[in-house]
Amino acid sequence: MDDVAVAASAARAAARVLLALRADGALIGRALGDAGDAAAQEAISAALAAERPGDAVLSEEAADDERRLSADRVWIVDPLDGTREYGEAGRADWAVHVALWTGGELGASAVALPALDRVLVTDPAPAPPPRRDGPVRIAVSRTRPPAEADAVAHALGGELVPMGSAGYKVLAVVRGEVDAYVHSGGMYQWDSAAPVAVARAAGLSTTRIDGAPLVYNTAGLSLPDLVVCRPELAEPILAAVRAGR
Repeated sequence: MDDVAVAASAARAAARVLLALRADGALIGRALGDAGDAAAQEAISAALAAERPGDAVLSEEAADDERRLSADRVWIVDPLDGTREYGEAGRADWAVHVALWTGGELGASAVALPALDRVLVTDPAPAPPPRRDGPVRIAVSRTRPPAEADAVAHALGGELVPMGSAGYKVLAVVRGEVDAYVHSGGMYQWDSAAPVAVARAAGLSTTRIDGAPLVYNTAGLSLPDLVVCRPELAEPILAAVRAGR
């Protein structure tokens, strides 16, 4: 398998075990989320060990191995992005992230949306649909929408759309459900690596909230903010953030 196929296979393996756990009905809420984290981590670890045993892995659900900092190939993984949403019956806004960092950049990546039976990959890249009529729609955290998003909505005459996991929100931009995702206030590299790779492949703008590039496989794991949007909205959004600060 090529690297994209490996990423997609690992994401699908995690999706299968997560859906099976949820359908079983024995666990709910936090207990289901904890079990899902562990089961999805095991599924992805097994898939990567089988197909790419020599590669380093950075995962939310495993101890950080600093040997990744000198490695040429590092998989950046979030086995279950949106643990809270996964634990709530009927919610679809959670995801599985599998990204390959190589040569200093994000490369072959896949994001599964298990509840929607979808896996989006970097190749073939998804094609975002035309923007629908109406106000600019901005995805934000449903628990802690940032002040910067309010400033953007005010400046652009837009509306905020609360959603669950970071990966789901990024792919909501890719899929045309919203036009932008604005986040600040805390996040780690695994929260955004795979969805950002897919969004870049789809031709979207992906930056830090101050316009700086998003950089991965660094010693510090925090990557606390980002803006993912249609390219024509990048400068108006970043200008609105600057003006609101």
